[in-house]
Amino acid sequence: MSLSPAPFHQFPGTSEVPAEAYWLRSDDDVRLRVALWRANDAAGTILLFPGRTEYVEKYAPVGALLTAAGFNVLAIDWRGQGLADRLQENPRPGHIADFAQYQLDVVAMVEAAATLELTEPWHLLAHSMGGTIGLAALHNGLPVDTATFSAPMWGINHAPMPQAVALALAGVAGRLGRGGAAAFGTGGDGTYVMDEPFRNNLLTSDAESWARMVREAATWPDLTLGGATYSWVGNALGECRRLAAEPSPDVPMLVSLGSRELIVSGPAIRARAAAWPAGRLLELDGAHHEVMFETPELQEQFFAAFLGLLGVR
Repeated sequence: MSLSPAPFHQFPGTSEVPAEAYWLRSDDDVRLRVALWRANDAAGTILLFPGRTEYVEKYAPVGALLTAAGFNVLAIDWRGQGLADRLQENPRPGHIADFAQYQLDVVAMVEAAATLELTEPWHLLAHSMGGTIGLAALHNGLPVDTATFSAPMWGINHAPMPQAVALALAGVAGRLGRGGAAAFGTGGDGTYVMDEPFRNNLLTSDAESWARMVREAATWPDLTLGGATYSWVGNALGECRRLAAEPSPDVPMLVSLGSRELIVSGPAIRARAAAWPAGRLLELDGAHHEVMFETPELQEQFFAAFLGLLGVR
């Protein structure tokens, strides 16, 4: 695979571990970006699958923590977000025509990891929408020894709109040629962390992590994303339904769920965890959606369980 240097944004004077960043292309010629944090004498490599709206710079603190624990970390900007190619004329809404297209990004990421000769074994760490992509990738043979999921999108919290209504609206919008428009209630062209006050946010209870997200969005707005399109919503719901009917992969698994989760479906996570023979559900009291950016105490609980799965004691 051909890789070329890509930009990686970092605040001056930061103590975070520098990242290598690369451009790569999927088999359908979409330009993607990966970031690599290298560990000294690595014991393995973590393939980090971010969620919707996210970008690789957001995970710099995670890269620093996990490289210190002895693992390389490779993260990706999915198509349509971060600095990867946006998929329609209006770059703000998160859009996808078919969730299967994300698997082309996974293939490109795995090829990049091989090209970079990243130490095996490899391990999956996936958040939110990355958990949907990651579960599908496991069914497609993703070459990892373990899989860890943070609030995976194995179902979506539709309150106050029932799933049937959301599907119907997505279908109607598609038939009217409006599938690429931001869906009602998803945030339009705005940026969540810039538009929502900290006291009302659904992502984290940690003010320092929230302030960092706001600062990144204000400094590098091209990294950010708005609401989801009707096409994304319809395809996401369809993919969650498809995966729910699939058996659990034969790989050791950890999945976390916060008691204050309001974005993805807690019942769907619990159902999958119960049906995963080599799986463990970690329920975290007080955690919102993004446990990797929660309070230090909640982060410590999550990363201790994650590294324990990888054999670090």
